[in-house]
Amino acid sequence: MNQTTPFPLIEVDGAPRARGHAYGEQARERIGLSAELYVASLRRMGCTQDDIERFIATFMPETAKWAPDLVEEMEGIAAGANLPLSSVVLVNARTEVLQLAKRERGVVDGEPDGCTGAVVLPAATRNGKVLHGQNWDWKAECAETSIVLRIRRDDGPDILTFTEAGGLARSGFNSAGIAITANYLESDRDYRRLGIPLPFIRRRVLEARHFAMALRVVAITPKSGSNNMMISTAEGFAVDLECAPDEAFAVYPQGDMIVHANHWQSSVALSKLKETGLAEVPDSLYRDQRVRTALQGRSGDIVLDDLKSALFDDFATPFCVCRPPLVKEGGNLSATVAMIVMEPGEGVMEIAPLPAINRDFTRYELAMDVEPAERAA
Repeated sequence: MNQTTPFPLIEVDGAPRARGHAYGEQARERIGLSAELYVASLRRMGCTQDDIERFIATFMPETAKWAPDLVEEMEGIAAGANLPLSSVVLVNARTEVLQLAKRERGVVDGEPDGCTGAVVLPAATRNGKVLHGQNWDWKAECAETSIVLRIRRDDGPDILTFTEAGGLARSGFNSAGIAITANYLESDRDYRRLGIPLPFIRRRVLEARHFAMALRVVAITPKSGSNNMMISTAEGFAVDLECAPDEAFAVYPQGDMIVHANHWQSSVALSKLKETGLAEVPDSLYRDQRVRTALQGRSGDIVLDDLKSALFDDFATPFCVCRPPLVKEGGNLSATVAMIVMEPGEGVMEIAPLPAINRDFTRYELAMDVEPAERAA
């Protein structure tokens, strides 16, 4: 399989189980590869199948209470893909399951789920519309196991999201103009208790009709580990929420933009918790500043190509904003898996797989419910 081929578009509609089944059927091969990737990671840590099932089962009771419809959708995905439900749950709880396994077995693999993300507000863009994007740094193999999912919904806004195959959501936006990207954070509060796996939270953000409700989901939902989520609205604003498992800290736009990598920025957060992730991502300390500097130089006239250019930055390669495939300790192959850039108000997402070696973007579209000006009126 060519790792730089465009991510396939999967389109589904209907009730949760029906749309899940359609998703599973259409993305069967990639979902199987996606699950196998994490089973292999767990087995390299010495986990047995019983261990894997035990870790997965840990998340089901609370998740089923919190989002029974999304569990039903996962059941549909599993049926459509001819896989056990546990395989689909693993894809959706892979961050948490991998961390539980690492902590139980004392494994340090040096491979966090990194990212560099940015939102540019209307005052800084040429067309007066929000731009939102990120580089997703993770396992290079995910260039073969990810998809773009378009969900037509009768009970809320339609959704366009880039995600690992079998996943409920990762980066994307909805037809109400609400967009999300997310990136890795770590603190000394992580994994003291278990919460809702991150893809469920991102999916609920994308189901929100209103910006305030999207922020609420991120701010109040208990999580297992720290994470950063950047939420924007086509109405012209954005808030970055640096999330500890039990608390969220807001980072607001500066100079009509937010740029975030993989370290804590909130002074309030840093007065209350300990940053523990920089040992694995010291490059985070310059990645966000490199992107911010590039964008600030174009402020007032920024277009989507400028956001791409900033995210292509290769300063201090290979530990750079746009990371080429790199074999790390333990044999893991890490890279910027995808560059995702969005104009939510226009209903447009463009994605390049493995952008350090491939600059070909594929355009994906979503029909918007109303114009941003109408929503603001």
